[in-house]
Amino acid sequence: MGLWHVFYADWQMECCGTPFKVGDEVSWPLLFQTSEDVLGGGWHDQLTRIAGPVEDLAGDLAGDDEGPVRVLREENGLVVALHGHPVDTAANKEAGDVRPGHRLRLAGLLTAEFHGDAVPVTSGRIRAIQVLEQGFAETSPGSWTREPVPGERSLRSVRECPKWFADAEAGVLVTLEVPGTDSRLSYAVREARGLPHESTAPGAEVTGLTPAALTELLESLSAVPEPG
Repeated sequence: MGLWHVFYADWQMECCGTPFKVGDEVSWPLLFQTSEDVLGGGWHDQLTRIAGPVEDLAGDLAGDDEGPVRVLREENGLVVALHGHPVDTAANKEAGDVRPGHRLRLAGLLTAEFHGDAVPVTSGRIRAIQVLEQGFAETSPGSWTREPVPGERSLRSVRECPKWFADAEAGVLVTLEVPGTDSRLSYAVREARGLPHESTAPGAEVTGLTPAALTELLESLSAVPEPG
């Protein structure tokens, strides 16, 4: 079972979300976005790296009947929609030349997406929740418009996601454990705990860890070398 960071935005929860807590089983539509598309970028330890072939997933399989959705089938089991990729949205320049059968290596953020076009649903267990506090600044002196400041960001561990967020809070970062997958984050946790990669049973890397201990471990993983 792989561990994956998922960003759940405040407005997604406040609009029509259902609060959840550590240990809950959830099923969420997951969208893969570039880090710059989420709160102005500047992410580091929260980045997800995926690699695999591109497919067009039939709309009925993705939870919708309006046509196929472009997805990446991660080589370690995760299936995630690509940003801007229901197939009929050819205006997305970043992946406009990507076609089914192409193989991609991407770094970005997994986000829970409950609005817009249907995307594949992923089920898993919540292992950790961190409230994301985000700094904002005026786009110009005296402006009513604000934009996120990437360097002004912090995480606070909680056991339950709130329904409503304070002005400085932009959502939650969830660590989701997904059966039938593996991930660089799971690799890093095994490495940090001194567990062998080949003989460790799926999910054993988090066995015996309290949510607080797992959160503390996740915060330390920037010093762990990536596999390969």
